[in-house]
Amino acid sequence: MQTTDKVFMVKPVRFGFNPQTAANNAFQREGFEEKAQENASREFSAYVSLLRANKIDVVVAEDTEVPYTPDSIFPNNWFSTHEDGTLVLYPMFALNRRNERKSEFLDVIRRNFEVRRLVDLTWWETENLFLEGTGSMILDRENKIAYAGRSPRTNDKVLADFCKQMGYTAVVFDAYDQGGELIYHTNVMMSVGTKFSVICLSAITDLQQRKQVVESLQATGKTIIDISFEQMSSFAGNMLELKNRDGKPILVMSSSARKSLTAEQTKQLSGYYKLLSPGLEYIENNGGGSARCMLAEIY
Repeated sequence: MQTTDKVFMVKPVRFGFNPQTAANNAFQREGFEEKAQENASREFSAYVSLLRANKIDVVVAEDTEVPYTPDSIFPNNWFSTHEDGTLVLYPMFALNRRNERKSEFLDVIRRNFEVRRLVDLTWWETENLFLEGTGSMILDRENKIAYAGRSPRTNDKVLADFCKQMGYTAVVFDAYDQGGELIYHTNVMMSVGTKFSVICLSAITDLQQRKQVVESLQATGKTIIDISFEQMSSFAGNMLELKNRDGKPILVMSSSARKSLTAEQTKQLSGYYKLLSPGLEYIENNGGGSARCMLAEIY
């Protein structure tokens, strides 16, 4: 299955701007730190309510004060679950993000997901090599393809290890923002659902790499919706397809992402999905992540 009706989210207790991740996350913005936790908590609660009102099962784990984990609101980076019962744990770039793999969270996951196999990639941290879950990789679960843009947080060797253990084929490329910097996570410039792929193709400057990505998406039946750099900076690439308990397709993106879409793009997507658009301004600015980053799928 590409989609699920159940997600894991972490309620923040000490959310804020993380200098350790700002080193290579150009989507983080300084100047929004005042009352960051208070505002993030409000945005988080409204997001959970919106999902539940639309028949998405939300498993909420509350963060702990200690150890300090300012980015715990983005759990999709340190673990993923898979339909065959596999739980994958990932190596994280920032030291304080490694602390997000808390026993309390793993207990909640195990209560809501039957773990039949554990794939632990965290040992790669000792090699200073990283792969940050479904931030680093966009998984076409139906076709077993992992799309990944190289960055300090997305390493070819770790990606190859994941693909070997999980039976995936990697489509790897280099993606740059308008400033010429490698984009830190693939999921801010690309998403893949059952019918569509929303992607900033201009970010893939190598034309052969871009051709490979386009051909792979087309070969698997995806309609490509190409977004601009400006739309990407509004987190229009950071979408996630879910389904509700009735099996109806849902597409989640932030309100800033939705506002950035053209009328034609909105028409294309809303013709297939029900669009949900929570307001996440404080989380986006401080954390450099958006609606998709806050959701870890439970299969």
